[in-house]
Amino acid sequence: MALSSNVIGAINFVAMILSIPIIGAGIWLATEADNSCVKILQWPVIILGVLILVVALAGFIGGFWRIPWLLIFYLIAMLVAIVLLACLVVFVYMVTIRGSGHPAPSRAYLEYSLDDFSGWLRRRVRSSYKWDRIRSCLSSSSMCAELNQSYRMAQDFFNAHISPLQSGCCKPPTECGYTFVNPTYWISPINTAADMDCLQWSNDQTQLCYSCNSCKAGLLANIKKEWRRADIILLLTLVPLICVYLVGCCAFRNAKTEELFRKYKQGNPYN
Repeated sequence: MALSSNVIGAINFVAMILSIPIIGAGIWLATEADNSCVKILQWPVIILGVLILVVALAGFIGGFWRIPWLLIFYLIAMLVAIVLLACLVVFVYMVTIRGSGHPAPSRAYLEYSLDDFSGWLRRRVRSSYKWDRIRSCLSSSSMCAELNQSYRMAQDFFNAHISPLQSGCCKPPTECGYTFVNPTYWISPINTAADMDCLQWSNDQTQLCYSCNSCKAGLLANIKKEWRRADIILLLTLVPLICVYLVGCCAFRNAKTEELFRKYKQGNPYN
């Protein structure tokens, strides 16, 4: 019993360590400007990481101090946490499976369309109430001002590999035919009817294309890229966590078997 309990305690120390990348992924998402404005995924990831840490700590204490009820709590709670983590990994993959940029003529950067993304993601930005808050958050960042500092000439800007968020929010869509002055100031063409976003563009540095669908699409493209990275971390953590849990189950079963065998040898197998 002592050996098996120590094994359970040891593997739960490993589970505690595995919770750190999950919490770290959530904190990383929270520090990214776009995710800090949207606030969808980071808190579920952080909460799930903390839950796994607490459950693993319970298993660690229950194993080394041989507290049966705490071990049973660990086995049940960790199974629930693993299922939730697996569901989160699948969910993130499914909502980010769609959505990619489109090349524009004579441009190195890509253009983005809102309709390319999953319905679930689109609903996060289509509501005017939600977007007003997100837009205010995005416009307070320095991402567009940084373009003016980096690119002075039109051709340098057209050859730049800017982020999806900058492509969608800091400039008018290429199809609108605006004339470049600097990355965030463009001269309007005579005909702006090619797309509704063409009418939304403003040279006011607080407005730009933050009301455009292209900005919403650029935000989702940025989110997709970051969520995919976080999803890889979650997946790489999920696999060893499952292995640790299975070893814990085996150790717990062996501990109970050893205890029953010991009682049987003492002539009292049912107490």
